[in-house]
Order: sequence, then C-alpha cells, then structure tokens
Amino acid sequence: MPDDKDPVAARPTRHRAVPTSRLSRLSGFGRLTTGIVGGMMAEGTRRLLSGELPKLEDMILTPGNALRLADRLSHLRGAAMKLGQMISMDAGDMLPRELATILASLRDAANFMPPRQLEKMLTAEWGANWRDQFSDFAMRPIAAASIGQVHRAVTRDGRVLAIKVQYPGIRESIDADVDNVAGLLRMTSLLPTQLDLRPLLEEAKVQLHEEADYRREGQQMQLYAQRLAGNDRFVVPALDETLTRDRVLAMSFEPGVPIESLETADQATRDDVAKQIIMLVTQELFTFGVMQTDPNFANYRYQKDSGRIVLLDFGATRAVTAKVARSYRDLLTAAMSDDAQKVIDASLSAGFMNEAALLRHRPKVEHMTEVILKEFRRQGPFDFGDRAFVGTLRDDGMAIAADRTSWHLPPADTLFVQRKISGTALLCARLRAKVDVRAILADALGLKAGTMPGPQKAARTMI
Repeated sequence: MPDDKDPVAARPTRHRAVPTSRLSRLSGFGRLTTGIVGGMMAEGTRRLLSGELPKLEDMILTPGNALRLADRLSHLRGAAMKLGQMISMDAGDMLPRELATILASLRDAANFMPPRQLEKMLTAEWGANWRDQFSDFAMRPIAAASIGQVHRAVTRDGRVLAIKVQYPGIRESIDADVDNVAGLLRMTSLLPTQLDLRPLLEEAKVQLHEEADYRREGQQMQLYAQRLAGNDRFVVPALDETLTRDRVLAMSFEPGVPIESLETADQATRDDVAKQIIMLVTQELFTFGVMQTDPNFANYRYQKDSGRIVLLDFGATRAVTAKVARSYRDLLTAAMSDDAQKVIDASLSAGFMNEAALLRHRPKVEHMTEVILKEFRRQGPFDFGDRAFVGTLRDDGMAIAADRTSWHLPPADTLFVQRKISGTALLCARLRAKVDVRAILADALGLKAGTMPGPQKAARTMI
C-alpha cells in the first residue's frame, strides 16, 4: 500500500479546461448528440450490409458511443458528469446493462483544470495576493471529481490544508445540465415512456446545488464531527473558516491511503474497517437522522498507524426522513424475522417495487425474496466476498425488467439512502470482508439475538 504520508494515491491524469458559458456547455451536448447519431448511422449501415435488421438500442449502445458519452460528460464535469454517476448507482440495476455500464465509467474519470483556469478561480475567491497566505500551494491537484478538485497547501504558520476548488461555471449550469442529460437519455429511447424520471431529476438538481455550496458543506462537516465526538475510529477534517469561500473549501489535510488499497491487507484489518463503516451507516439511518449519501470510495481513507478511517466530502449530506427510516426498519425487521410476506409488503410500502411487478412476476419476486432471506439466516460473519447469490438475483431482476410495464423508480429520498447502502455493500465486497451483519442490525434495530431465527429455521410459506 502507498505510504500514509503520500497525499497522492491516484493523481488526476490530465487537465482539460472546464466549459463555463451556457453556450459552450450546450455546444458540448450538441457535439455529443451529433457524434452519437453519427455512430448510430454507421452501426446501422454495418448491420444492414451484413444482413441484419438493426434495433435502435443495438445502434446506440456501441463501444464508440460509450466512449463518446463518457469522454464528453467527463469534459463537461459538473452536473452533467455527476448525474451520470448518480443514475449509474441509483438506477443501475434497473437500466439496461449496457447503458448502466456506460454511465458507470464516469465514476473513474479524473480530469482537472489547467493552471490558468485554476489561478483565475483562486484570484476571484481570495484576491490577487492569495499566494501571500501560503508557504506552499501545489498547483497540481491530489484529487479531481465532478464538481471540484483538491489541492494540498501549507499556510505561513505551518498548517497543512486540503483546499477544494470548485470548477468555474458549475453552479450556474446545474439545472441546464440536468435537463440536457435527461434529454440525452430520452433520445436513446431505451427508457419506457411510463417511467417518470422527473422526481429524481428535480431532487438531483436540489442535491447538486447543495453540493456546489461549499459554505454549506463546511457546516455539514462540522456538524458531522460533533456527531462522532468520542468515537476515535473516525477522523473528520477540521474546517478552516478564514479561507473558506462560496467556491473554495479549506480544511485540515488528513493523511491516509485509499480505502480500496486495503484489498491487500490482512483479513482482520479488512473485516474491522468494513464493520466500522457498516455500523456508521446504521447510525446515520437510525440514530443521526442524517446521512452522507455519496458512497464514492474516494470519500474514505485509512490511516495505517492509528487504524482510523478518514471521512471526506460532506456536500451530499442530507436529512433522513422519519418515513424513510421507518421503511428500512420495517424491511430489515421483517428480514431478520424470516418473514417473507412481510419483506414483500415492506418492499412495496417503501417503493422498492410496484404492484405491477408483483402481480405480473410474483414467482420471481418470491424467489428473489427467498434468496435474500437465505442469506439473512446465516449465523456468524457474512462473507461479502462470496457473491454467488448475486447472479441469481440479477437473473430474476433482469427477467422482471424485460417487462417494461413493471419498471419503477422508488421515491427520490429513498434512492439517495439506498445509494449509500448499496455503495457500502460494494466497498465491503471489494475488501472481501467478513462481518457479522446480523449482530450489527440486531443492535441497531433493538432486537434481541435470542428472538431471531437460527440457521436451521425453514423459510416461512408465503401467502
């Protein structure tokens, strides 16, 4: 693993100026649309010449078009790139696999601002003499994401800081970018007309505006640190209020290695880290009533010397409503009680599926529920590295998804929470961790271990 003191684990690889004006961003979408249409025509011609009758989705979902989409949204950054990331994680299991794969590729993009553009942003926020405040400021970022990039700096009095600088024009382009990405998705004709994306898109706009408000993020970071007071397993950076502005967030630099680099650590370390993160998610959901909803692995770092986990990026911190918390409590309690019918009822109530899916595909829904309950019955540590059951769930889920009348989006506030839960499970799988999840959930839900079914208990018969 890289050394804790090395601030750069996966340094951004290239700089590209961020399009800032409305016209330049619209032009970017126009070039993307033109490129995709051109790719469709070429692919359609190729298939016709080979004697095939091409389908629209076959012409759109080509490697060339996948590359065009990922490259253009990575260049635009901001809401365009962020929304692609969000859709890939929030609705990835529901979208056609090819489209989900295209959008998921955006999570690995790492472009950054050229020095001249960065200099202009810092001058606008700190003034022409901003360098006088630092003995060192690394112009090459240590991290780059969809809304901003992070630099390491040392103040005149010796404090080491992480400085997050927002890309220019990002805040002003959010609404238009979201609408343009939505239009691009509709253009593919891969989404059924009855699937209403509007609630998710409107919530995405709200969250993206919140993430672009760096003063708000600084406040959320401070509040989160207060919630974890006394918990020495986590580190939250300290806000530097004197240097924080609307588009610049200054905080203490907390060393650590990327959390996913623990893949090569010993089993005990991987298990412990996964356990701490799962426990934190249950606290967010059932105790704090507030959740940092962005599950990006880059938001965690690990300090080898102390065994502490550094938490980063609080822009996506949102309140968890009592209704959403109750939905998860009902669903998990039903699963822990090994009651299949209550699991289905709770899934319907939470909005994870609709009545159409249950009525038209009840045997598959029941089979998927039984597969999940079988995992819940296992005593002792759950092996996140054993993903054998995932294939079964995917096959049944894709069979249901083939029927477009059963497509459904859960409520937006539930989706944001589920994104964090799903992302946490993916991280645990990446670490191949073994964690007694049942014990963590029993504690979080206030259930007595003796009242839960053992491994030999048969599944309840569904009505």
